[in-house]
Amino acid sequence: MEQFIVSARKYRPQTFKDVVGQKAITNTLLNAIENNHLASALLFTGPRGVGKTTCARILARKINQPGYDDPEEDFAFNVFELDAASNNSVDDIRNLIDQVRIPPQTGQYKVYIIDEVHMLSSAAFNAFLKTLEEPPKHAIFILATTEKHKIIPTILSRCQIFDFKRITVKDAKEHLADVAESQGIQFEDDALHIIAQKADGAMRDALSIFDRVVSFCGSNLTRQAVTENLNVLDYETYINITDLVLENKIPDLLLAFNTILSKGFDAHHFVSGLASHFRDLLVAKTPSTLSLLEMGEQAQQLYGVQAQKCSADFLLKGIEIANDCDLKYKVSQNQRLLVELCLMQLASITFDGEKKKAESFIIPPTYFRKNDYSITEVVKPAIASAPETPVVTPQPTEVIPNTETTVEKPVIAAPIAPVLTSDEPKISAFSLSSIRAKKALEESSKSIVKEVVHSPTEAFTETEMLLQWTKYAQKLGSKGFKIMESLLLINDPKLDGTRITIELPNEGSKLDFESQKHGLLGHLKGHLHNHEITIDVIVNESIEIKRNLNDQDRYNRLKEINPTIDLLRSTFGLHVDA
Repeated sequence: MEQFIVSARKYRPQTFKDVVGQKAITNTLLNAIENNHLASALLFTGPRGVGKTTCARILARKINQPGYDDPEEDFAFNVFELDAASNNSVDDIRNLIDQVRIPPQTGQYKVYIIDEVHMLSSAAFNAFLKTLEEPPKHAIFILATTEKHKIIPTILSRCQIFDFKRITVKDAKEHLADVAESQGIQFEDDALHIIAQKADGAMRDALSIFDRVVSFCGSNLTRQAVTENLNVLDYETYINITDLVLENKIPDLLLAFNTILSKGFDAHHFVSGLASHFRDLLVAKTPSTLSLLEMGEQAQQLYGVQAQKCSADFLLKGIEIANDCDLKYKVSQNQRLLVELCLMQLASITFDGEKKKAESFIIPPTYFRKNDYSITEVVKPAIASAPETPVVTPQPTEVIPNTETTVEKPVIAAPIAPVLTSDEPKISAFSLSSIRAKKALEESSKSIVKEVVHSPTEAFTETEMLLQWTKYAQKLGSKGFKIMESLLLINDPKLDGTRITIELPNEGSKLDFESQKHGLLGHLKGHLHNHEITIDVIVNESIEIKRNLNDQDRYNRLKEINPTIDLLRSTFGLHVDA
């Protein structure tokens, strides 16, 4: 049986063009070789598995091959590799210095690659200083390390430093796709994306994980098989959890969390992943930030759909709650309860329970107080029958100003639910007579409300509407709802009778507006005294967003509407502050 070679060795780059994700460094090294500007001491630093030692070997071969690049010739006699982790004494460095004096037998340079150079002792570093600063013309030193901060400054000052970066998920996924195609393996895009994410920027780790998953799945890599083998929480889990949060299903959330724990996942990892999921949804709400989502096309579509269901306020609050749970997790005495409490709080963000808000009433209670309606009169109808005519009180009266006469209009008292007096016979709560009495009481109350209460429909102007609209927006801004405030002030609403129309730039802003529209509608109905007001939202991507106006801009706007205002200003010698 043929010996198996792991992918990290089999697909190790042989030229600078094959190196993944380090184009800036490889181009710099190639230009240095072509222009004969290569330093005698180089330091390659960066995370594990990003190509430091590989680039060192390619460079060692390249500088000994002027004019051609033959991958079959590796000039092994000219390349010396030293593992500083196991050869870190002064004697090891002295032996290296003795070898440096001997010129190469073939090629132009002898290259010394010292891996994990930060493991050298202080004495070894000091013994190496003089040779590193003034090496022979035929010697080049390449030092590689993952921990640059452990190297003494005198060594760093004698080296040309190259910082290798983590390999991006996109680059790692593309390289894995090339490897899979060369091996004839079918794969799903999301499966390779999960492997690239799990590697955390290390190409060697990505190839090792790839070999492990191929051994499990065979010649067909699927997302489900990869997540099962790697035991990771994929985006589908978080999407299902978010759907339950939006539907306020607390029992189902607790069961889903219990299932996640039963599969061996860490609760802390789940909470931090949930906060990242809310961040990704916030990113997916705006098309211009979609590039920040490091995931496949199918996953981006799912995130886009769910992002439209969530308001920006909900996502920001969700990130805050999940992040707070993440910070408290390690110091908590009952960590499972902490996470369950976090899930309950998330499911309660959009849940009002049985609390009654003023805007949910047909007529807000403040309307009667502001218009001097009497709400202290108590109506006591009989239990079995409702009064045929509404009760009219002579006081207080509402005075309607007129140029000729003053008319007094009687005000109808607000109906109050009938109250049973203490001298009425007590009836068992489970008797038939009590049930009949309750039904009669409900019918009586309904008939009274139907006959007495009338929704106000006073006329108002567009200026009055705009004033109340702006006041409500400023009120939201003072409470911290800056996104909703900007949506309300993004464009001037138009009034047609009692129908108000507002134009917004995209569907996302429309959904955010619709989620908060009821509060605005209640405010306008109460302050404009007209309960026939409706608000329509139109998406117009070509609208010009209103900019903030200063005092001079407002004055110019008023002058366009009424030119005589300029005459008023000049007559009284008024001026506008800039």
